[in-house]
Amino acid sequence: MSVLPPDLPRLRTLVTYLRGELSRTERALAAAEEREAATARQQLAPEPPAWLVERGIGVGRLPVRVHAGNCWDTRSRCAPADAGQIRALLAQGIPACPHCRPDTALGVLE
Repeated sequence: MSVLPPDLPRLRTLVTYLRGELSRTERALAAAEEREAATARQQLAPEPPAWLVERGIGVGRLPVRVHAGNCWDTRSRCAPADAGQIRALLAQGIPACPHCRPDTALGVLE
């Protein structure tokens, strides 16, 4: 036994009502999805590393320069490092970036 009315006028009325409800539901869904996307965009970006090691090109990719994490002169060949690694590289003779001067920030004298 169906719960739908058998006559044509009431079925048309029901279809009109349900289309309106579907439209309102779809708008509410789109608004909720937009709010969720906006919240995801507002999530804080991860904090940049404090120190970076710039590596060379080619086999082995040896370190060629060290940087502070916020240096504007870094390139795509940089990898994060900790202060101990930067001090060790400076002690090995790897040059410090002349712009951000990580050697001065770490108190390493040349």
